[in-house]
Amino acid sequence: MRNWPRLALIAWVMLRHGMDQLVLTQFSHPLLRLLARVLSVGRRLDAPRGVRLRLAFERLGPIFVKFGQVLSTRRDLMPPDIADELAKLQDRVPPFSSALARQLIEKSLGRPIEAVFAQFDADPVASASIAQVHFGVLHDGRQVAVKVLRPGVLEVIDADLGLLRTGARWLERLSADGRRLRPREVVAEFDKYLHDELDLGREAANAAQLRRNMDGLDLLMVPEMIWDLSSAEVLVMERMFGVPISQVDRLREAGVDIPKLARDGVTIFFTQVFRDGFFHADMHPGNIMVSLAPATFQRYIALDFGIVGTLDARDKEYLAQNFLAFFQRDYRRVAELHIESGWVPPTTRADELEGAIRAVCEPHFDRPLKDISLGQVLMRLFQTSRRFNVEIQPQLVLLQKTLLNVEGLGRQLDPELDLWSTAKPFLERWMNEQIGWRALAHQLRQEAPRYAQYLPALPRLLHDALKAQAAGGGSADPASRELLQALLAEQRRTNRMLQTAGWLVTGFLLGVVSAALLVRWMML
Repeated sequence: MRNWPRLALIAWVMLRHGMDQLVLTQFSHPLLRLLARVLSVGRRLDAPRGVRLRLAFERLGPIFVKFGQVLSTRRDLMPPDIADELAKLQDRVPPFSSALARQLIEKSLGRPIEAVFAQFDADPVASASIAQVHFGVLHDGRQVAVKVLRPGVLEVIDADLGLLRTGARWLERLSADGRRLRPREVVAEFDKYLHDELDLGREAANAAQLRRNMDGLDLLMVPEMIWDLSSAEVLVMERMFGVPISQVDRLREAGVDIPKLARDGVTIFFTQVFRDGFFHADMHPGNIMVSLAPATFQRYIALDFGIVGTLDARDKEYLAQNFLAFFQRDYRRVAELHIESGWVPPTTRADELEGAIRAVCEPHFDRPLKDISLGQVLMRLFQTSRRFNVEIQPQLVLLQKTLLNVEGLGRQLDPELDLWSTAKPFLERWMNEQIGWRALAHQLRQEAPRYAQYLPALPRLLHDALKAQAAGGGSADPASRELLQALLAEQRRTNRMLQTAGWLVTGFLLGVVSAALLVRWMML
């Protein structure tokens, strides 16, 4: 019942800004059009529909603003007038008062602003759904950006999440599709990431991790955090200078190679996902700039690290194999991967799933990005997944959202970009590293502590297990049998790896010796 006031507010805001008209007028049925005319009586809806939608999202708070940010990047799905207005949500949400921002900063620092900053700009340079940013200069001359959390934002987000949880429960009760989509787990994942974003200390840690990961790639710049001036409510970081990525004409005039910039964006995304398993998950244009400084010309600048995604080794391997199978048009392998991972019931016929995936994906290959709508592909795949009872994986929701953002940026920069051919060499190289010499050496290093623990104790454990089995008339303790089987399996696995490594080393040495003898024979 405590969600009803928020639900009533959402309905009132939507009616006030004419969102019902935006929906009902899209239908051709006479009764629905008549309903739209009846509901419009007594209301003045003079403002354009895009403006009304943006104002409604701003009034309803952070979750709706973030939804608008995602929609603004999908110009293939949104009319231009709506996309242009929603783009203003990326960094032009109405700010809160400068006096309140100053008060919050001083409370976090525990001292007056003048004691920390030689210069502080009272007017915010950017204002978003969660926080706003001011520029300043420290007494040592460093130029910094100061991010301040919006007051009262936690209460609004908790209220909206309560509504989402209620809706998810009803969806699971009333719909078989709802149970398959696991909406409660998805909302729980969304809840986790939103609350992480409200902790600016966690955002600083995310930025530091991403900065270390990207060091040496020379494609992406991440600001340095000023740790002794930061807290959960206030974040002070190095000020970054660049041009917003949405200003394509300005970048082109400065000499930036726009097609290369688009390809670099794809490389950054796949590097973060498959190499690091740690990726920036809020990559809308308001958070991305491009450096024009001579020393860092054409590098991306990332901002706002409140939401990051993580993938474990199993997720990365599964996704990489799926991508490669798609690129190679091996739809049979895609179907088998879905069955092996448990995403579809084990009784699913692989040939039927293969045919359905081929029908969705085959028309989209060998075409430039401007002719491919990933949104439409995902919609068709969703319809196919419903037929085969595919379960949605909550841990991949952020990756799906980020992939849509990357596609939106790619369309904006270079409509001719072929997303498939740009990503394929990277994934093939990554997979080779997973199954080659480097992967073997890395796995041996990781498993070495376990081998050091198990191998010395193996003779004693085997002796104890055999002794217990003999004393018990052939029936050992179940726990002992389980431990013995695990140890034997680990020993067999170790022996196989060591044998493989031995044969490879032996073959390499024999090759070197043979080559040396051949060279010597030729010199005689």
